[in-house]
Amino acid sequence: MPRALLSVSDKSGLVEFARSLEQKGFEIISTGGTFKALRDAGVAARYVTEVTGFPEILGGRVKTLHPAVHGGILAKRTPAHLAELEAQNITPIDLVCVNLYPFRQTVAQEGVTLEQATENIDIGGPAMIRASAKNHEAVVIVVDPSDYGAVLENLGENLEGMTLEYRRYLAQKAFAHTASYDSAIAGYLLGTLPQTTLETQKALEQDIPVGLSKVMDLRYGENPHQTAALYREGTQKGAVLDAEILHGKAMSFNNYTDAEACWNLSLEFAEPAVVGVKHANPCAVGTGSTPLEAWLRAYAADPVSIFGGIVAFNRTLDLETAKAIKDIFLEVILAPEYTPEALELLSSKKNLRLLKVNTAARPVLDFKRITGGFVIQQADLLGLEGIKQDVVTERAPSTSELEDLLFTWRVVKHVKSNAIVIGKEGRTTGIGVGQVNRIWATEQAILHAGEHARGSVLASDAFLPFRDVVDTAAKAGITAIIQPGGSMRDAESITAANEAGIAMIFTGVRHFRH
Repeated sequence: MPRALLSVSDKSGLVEFARSLEQKGFEIISTGGTFKALRDAGVAARYVTEVTGFPEILGGRVKTLHPAVHGGILAKRTPAHLAELEAQNITPIDLVCVNLYPFRQTVAQEGVTLEQATENIDIGGPAMIRASAKNHEAVVIVVDPSDYGAVLENLGENLEGMTLEYRRYLAQKAFAHTASYDSAIAGYLLGTLPQTTLETQKALEQDIPVGLSKVMDLRYGENPHQTAALYREGTQKGAVLDAEILHGKAMSFNNYTDAEACWNLSLEFAEPAVVGVKHANPCAVGTGSTPLEAWLRAYAADPVSIFGGIVAFNRTLDLETAKAIKDIFLEVILAPEYTPEALELLSSKKNLRLLKVNTAARPVLDFKRITGGFVIQQADLLGLEGIKQDVVTERAPSTSELEDLLFTWRVVKHVKSNAIVIGKEGRTTGIGVGQVNRIWATEQAILHAGEHARGSVLASDAFLPFRDVVDTAAKAGITAIIQPGGSMRDAESITAANEAGIAMIFTGVRHFRH
């Protein structure tokens, strides 16, 4: 008689699966809550202690860590191994169905303690899964309830009906399950440590587990011919990842990446701010004393590009602001809150997605995929507190110019390099995105701004290698520049600025964004 061991945290579909195994002639052994659920449903399961001859100890911490279990799982179906099992009165186990303590769900709860989290670290479960997956030629390992139907179909009338290829598929899935689980634990424990620069450096001195758990399928990727899905890394929460969709259809791949870029830039501002993003780049940014004023400034910055884009508010979206937005076609709006009246009004737009964004810590590490691996760096979370404000020209910026310089500096950090941002009076007037040289980015930003370039200030994400940017800015009527400094030709740029009466500040910090 074949034997199956069932011990699951997620009990969806469990009883039906067990009954089907019973009908195929399996003897079923089980543990804890799984045993109770099966016996209550009339399934003739045996408790694991009957098999081991040893009681659970340490409050249930030790129950399956026993040779009668692991010997039955790990034994090859060779005469030598089977003879050893017979000598020890151990029966082989042919199918193992295990999924693990709900660690992710536990740590996702508000106020969970480290002790509570630790108690939800499964030990026996991963051991059984790994043992079964290692010996998958002899043992069928099932970790996902969604596989129950396919497993039963592949079993056929007996175990010999299951192909080695399908067994290996289940084994691969099992190892991915335990790897993701361990990564979630490692990520959670890292999150309990002080998130200082020192800790980040320590994180980069060791192997970094990347455990991804699937959240849901997406309609497609960047283009319709690309499949896509949304995943969670470990136990981490994300402002956009975990945003509540209050209205509108499901988010797409592009919606998620654009929304993430949009929200991250909105967090740069303590004052009310509105950010418009198109293709993961800012197209319009405005600040003000109210959300409405910030919106009007952002919309005025680029009413063409913001059409069909994604917009983030860092304040509650009220009815007055909603009325101003209502007739503009937008894909997604993000805000921490909506007044009931604003939500009702905007919900009348069928194709508009409304996201309520929750607070979540920004990740301290930034990953970029390359073929076969990743390059990983400390995330660029440096704000205004980490820069110099060295005036290097004869003229210092006025109070209003300095405000505009610091505004554009916060924006340029989020624009793809080479990046130039010009702006004035709390809004962007022109953005030069992702050009292969800095003068092209400058010309693009000025062309974008048109007549609004006059009286604006300019921010550059990296140093100005030549005076051409200053000369071009001067012709357009730019009055002040903020840049990192550090070029061998800084003196030439400073001279050009002095000749044009432009005030210039060096920050000592570069914000490349590739």
